[in-house]
Amino acid sequence: MTDAATEPSVLTEVAHGVGRIVLNRPRVLNVLDPEMIAALASALTAWRDDPAVRLVTIEGAGGRAFCAGGNVRLIRDNVLRGDAAASEAFFAAEYRVNRMIAEYPKPYVALIDGLSMGGGLGLSVHGSHRVVTEHAVMAMPETAIALFPDIGASYFLPRLPGRLGLYLALTGARVSAGDAIYAGLATHHVPRASLAALKAALARDGVAALAAHAHAPPESLLARDRAAIDRCFAADDVMAILRALEAEGTEWSRRTLETLRRMSPTSLCVTAELLKRGATMTLPECLAMELRLTRGVIRHPDFAEGVRAQVVDKTRDPRWQPARVEEVSREAVLALFEGA
Repeated sequence: MTDAATEPSVLTEVAHGVGRIVLNRPRVLNVLDPEMIAALASALTAWRDDPAVRLVTIEGAGGRAFCAGGNVRLIRDNVLRGDAAASEAFFAAEYRVNRMIAEYPKPYVALIDGLSMGGGLGLSVHGSHRVVTEHAVMAMPETAIALFPDIGASYFLPRLPGRLGLYLALTGARVSAGDAIYAGLATHHVPRASLAALKAALARDGVAALAAHAHAPPESLLARDRAAIDRCFAADDVMAILRALEAEGTEWSRRTLETLRRMSPTSLCVTAELLKRGATMTLPECLAMELRLTRGVIRHPDFAEGVRAQVVDKTRDPRWQPARVEEVSREAVLALFEGA
């Protein structure tokens, strides 16, 4: 499958009781745009009460990515153009699909082969079954572009074991198939070579096929580092985390500290506050909080600058305002949450 101009960006079909969704923009790693989000909502709505559909599968075309996230370049363009309504409509539509997946009355099986970041997790983690191949890589890298982990991440990240959620949210660390299983982001590991057989079995046997085709997951590096993560990310305060990493004094803690120092200081503080609040909220409440939070965060100068440096120019040299976590005021962070 290709994402040529003659092909739709989302392919859907119903066969043998399976509603199949294929994200079909492989040249751009199946990044979500408004048309794709609308197509997903339409298919899921149509199949919800259709007796011909027993379960839903979703996958990405091209072999490199399930979905590399939402189109942040488009959001940045909206910001620079002063079109707040377009940005809000994008986020609102995406979050509605996230909630629809979480509440879907039929099995929803995400087949994650390749990269899945940001919005890609929103199309997978909320589903009832999440399959990862050995090529799966998952991440929430929003602090690098001065956004924050959204798509309901304020709900599911605080509920991961220990302090893994905050660690993944702040650092944007990429996790492997073994990590995803260990953390609970995925439910089954199936090698890429077995995906075709799994899909045929799902049509024949339903979700019972997952257990029959699942393999033992690869080793998890998160499991190896779990004790240090829980120690260093124990606080909800970013400065306290930085101090704990400095005191840890290991190669892992030094690398992690360097990573955090590259991220938007404001985004780090916003993200820590977001996950703290989300830990006691429902998914619908978290999605509503995130939508309101986008209004202020995308207007902060760091967002346009972060997307420029990481996505548009790819110079990897963002100039944050303020430049250091020590300079971020608690009042400025809370102001972004006003009404959230």
